[in-house]
Amino acid sequence: MKWQGRRKSGNLEDRRGMSGKGKAVIGGGGAIAIIVILLQLFGGETGQQIAPIVEQLGGSQTTQQVEQRELTQQEKVMGDFMGTVLADTEDVWNRLFRENNLGDYKEPKMILFTDAVSTGCGNATAASGPFYCPAGQKIYMDLRFFDELKTRFGAKGGDFAIAYVTAHEVGHHIQTILGTSSKVRQLQGQSNRTRANQLSVAQELQADFYAGVWAHHNRKYLQEGDIEEALSAANAVGDDAIQKRTRGSVNSDSFTHGSSEQRMQWFMRGYKTGDMRQGDTFSVILD
Repeated sequence: MKWQGRRKSGNLEDRRGMSGKGKAVIGGGGAIAIIVILLQLFGGETGQQIAPIVEQLGGSQTTQQVEQRELTQQEKVMGDFMGTVLADTEDVWNRLFRENNLGDYKEPKMILFTDAVSTGCGNATAASGPFYCPAGQKIYMDLRFFDELKTRFGAKGGDFAIAYVTAHEVGHHIQTILGTSSKVRQLQGQSNRTRANQLSVAQELQADFYAGVWAHHNRKYLQEGDIEEALSAANAVGDDAIQKRTRGSVNSDSFTHGSSEQRMQWFMRGYKTGDMRQGDTFSVILD
């Protein structure tokens, strides 16, 4: 991807190199609760599910001593890259919202972190993988995840694999501001587990579709092999691929993000059409 020397987003906050020790005190009565987020890969919905729990506990107060180190040159370069990718999503979605009469596009914030981070959806660790938290409308990423994506999950790697994941999380932000996410949560509350999982799959695949739409409108910056990198990442994190690797068998009823084939298919549909109106994954998955 051609990214050097271009605009970087002002919505990026880089907390890498910051570490601290402390405890989170949750609730007015002084009770201490430890909230662990176990997100699946690209887990856009877990943040939404845990946010009401934090609110019910009465918010949190964190006492922490923070230490900071100088970022390496490679880390600085990656920060610049992430800022450029985020800026590209802003440019594309601001224009598409205008063209589709959707009002103003509210740009999300992105937080880069190392090891652990406190969010409006609870505390998260690097094991969470990239995720979107609707409380505050922020995307959180520990960039070391992408080493794991390559070494553990077999993706090709490359800068556009990172761009795809970023665009997928931005897709969850779009679902939040368009009201899709709240509708999904409401329907999940009225559904059995199998149906709730299908709704989750449809939502995740739509985020993949939106990532493809973004790539379509960002084509002038793409290079040979970029789309293959995105497809390799989508293939690696399909539910069936993960279950085969971790369990040795596949149970489609337990899918929450979609199969490898589905994730690649919907990304490519977005990439080929460039039309955000063509992403009705719900009619297809729930039919």
